Amino acid sequence: MTLFDGLRLTNDVMKLDMQRLRDGYYSDKYFENIVGVMQGAREAGYTYAGSRPRPLPVDLHGLDVSNLEVEAQVFTRRAPYALVAGVDAALSMIRHVTGHFEGDQFVETWHSLEVEAVEDGAIALYHGHPDDVRPVIKIRGRYQDFAILETPILGILSHASRVATNVFDVLQVCGGKPVLFFPARFDLPETQAVDGYAYWLAVQRYNSLNEKPITPSVSTDAQGAWWGGKGGGTVPHALIAGFLGDTAESMVAFARYLPVEVPRIALVDFNNDTVVDSLATAAAFWQHYRAAYERSDRQEMRRWTLNGVRLDTSASVRDISLGADDPFGVNPKLVRLVRAALDDTWQSWNVSPSLVEVAKTFCHNVKIVVTGGFNVERIAQYEREHVPVDIYGVGSSLLRNDSTTNTDFTMDLVRLKLNGAWYDLAKVGRAPNQNPELRPVDLSVL
Repeated sequence: MTLFDGLRLTNDVMKLDMQRLRDGYYSDKYFENIVGVMQGAREAGYTYAGSRPRPLPVDLHGLDVSNLEVEAQVFTRRAPYALVAGVDAALSMIRHVTGHFEGDQFVETWHSLEVEAVEDGAIALYHGHPDDVRPVIKIRGRYQDFAILETPILGILSHASRVATNVFDVLQVCGGKPVLFFPARFDLPETQAVDGYAYWLAVQRYNSLNEKPITPSVSTDAQGAWWGGKGGGTVPHALIAGFLGDTAESMVAFARYLPVEVPRIALVDFNNDTVVDSLATAAAFWQHYRAAYERSDRQEMRRWTLNGVRLDTSASVRDISLGADDPFGVNPKLVRLVRAALDDTWQSWNVSPSLVEVAKTFCHNVKIVVTGGFNVERIAQYEREHVPVDIYGVGSSLLRNDSTTNTDFTMDLVRLKLNGAWYDLAKVGRAPNQNPELRPVDLSVL
């Protein structure tokens, strides 16, 4: 369930591999070993016979360790915060994988658990002290029934929350401008659904805090699978190559043959001459737009509206329009040159006086999209310098995993239930913690 739509994701949507999760296929083997030890102890009738337990105000001798009930807490160690994603996936695992095998038959025991969780989209704070954390999930029940789930639960939370937090950090500095989600080509196809969901959560969190909402935009249908979105896009360099390097002509064909709902955004760096190709494309579109305008044909006006130009100049080359000492790749000076050229290009069109304002508006409304190596630091720089960018396309940096973006989650056993009462029993350096955002979870709906 997210904070924003109140809807719980189920496995009908997520399609997690529950059978192999039950088999331990995705679990670190030492968790499978726990299950083996506990099963062996139960079959042997073993009870605790050690001599150095933690001091507790109960008699521990003869305790049936194979049926111990524990309290496990799951928390992140990304400072200062993480935008939590993947909770519903973790809960679905708990619902469908908690239990044990009797021969070849899997016996579900999820109904014996007590589970609390935050909702996807929550903020989990962390101040650098693992004994002072904000749990995002708490599980109480017989440990051997869910021990095998620690690896996949932590994995889904760590991956999804890292992407969500990385996206949210970008949105915080983008000045309210759309951020297109472009990392699909940089990771496994199997991760696209959860990545796109994490991106969508970050957009929803941002929108909840700001008056002007941003519309989420993903590039593949898989990225929209968990939240009901669809992939969108415009043109790759390959299309321009197919039209012999003629950017304007390739975009005319694009506009002529594709539905008007698809944005007309020209990719203008194929020839490393972004100003010339931007202006050539705008001029080619204007001829068709003007004819449609004079006929009052609104549908055709939409078809021939140039929605934007995308600058994707390689970091290894300098655009033709720049000087010998200017930067390579997409840079603020290049963006400003393109913006100024677009705003003024109508003056070369021999526009009749009655259409001057129409032509001006046509040109001013062409947005500038920048892609290629953008991250939170670079976007923050562009916004500080008031570079006239309208839309940022961001790719691999949203998958970034380093010392600043690492979003590891940890599961600790922090309490034991003995003779009907709960007792603290965390490893040294950890402690049971609370989180006011935790809510009881009804696993039966999953």
